[in-house]
Amino acid sequence: MDKYTEIRKRFEESADRENAVKMAKYMRNLFSFYGIPTPKRKKLYCDILKQEKKMKTADWEFLDQCYMDEHREFQYLAADYLIALNDFLVYDDVPKIRKYVKEKQWWDTIDCLDRVIGDIGLRDKRVDELMLEWSTDGDFWVRRIAIDHQLLRKEKTNTVLLERIIVNNLGSNEFFINKAIGWSLRDYSKTNPEWVRAFLEKYGEQMDKLSVREAGKYI
Repeated sequence: MDKYTEIRKRFEESADRENAVKMAKYMRNLFSFYGIPTPKRKKLYCDILKQEKKMKTADWEFLDQCYMDEHREFQYLAADYLIALNDFLVYDDVPKIRKYVKEKQWWDTIDCLDRVIGDIGLRDKRVDELMLEWSTDGDFWVRRIAIDHQLLRKEKTNTVLLERIIVNNLGSNEFFINKAIGWSLRDYSKTNPEWVRAFLEKYGEQMDKLSVREAGKYI
């Protein structure tokens, strides 16, 4: 039995119809769910991810199967897979990941994929220029990836890049963009509050109130 079929079998055996309705409602009924809580879902395939890490290469055919599946748990699995195998991902894999960014879009998967791309960027500086390009993309979910791809980098944050990406998105009326701007600044404020204060002083009047409020939460 191939791993996609095996995992689907496990998901079906663990399905909770009542919880599936609740999970779908929380996601505005954009996706179908098996109704499996996150901790239980991850346990269902942790053994398979361990085996995949030993292969030291991503199985893109398997990931495509996961992303084509109508159940949201399979997109979560794909994100967990990419996080688990991130050490083996390279710059040339980013276009493959972008394909998932463009499919079945919502904040839950987008906010996992930004971490995947961000980690590749720590190993390959070509991602910097690519994220600057993505920061002006017509798809706001792609722009959100660019804004938040440096989350959790702390002192490794490229502040010049962060500033340019955020400036490219000032004046947006899109909630998910303004929230992302605030999150990126709030996260970095834990490492360098002075830089974030200076940023707010410089651009605060051009920023959405939501972004300012989120950015200043810890300073």
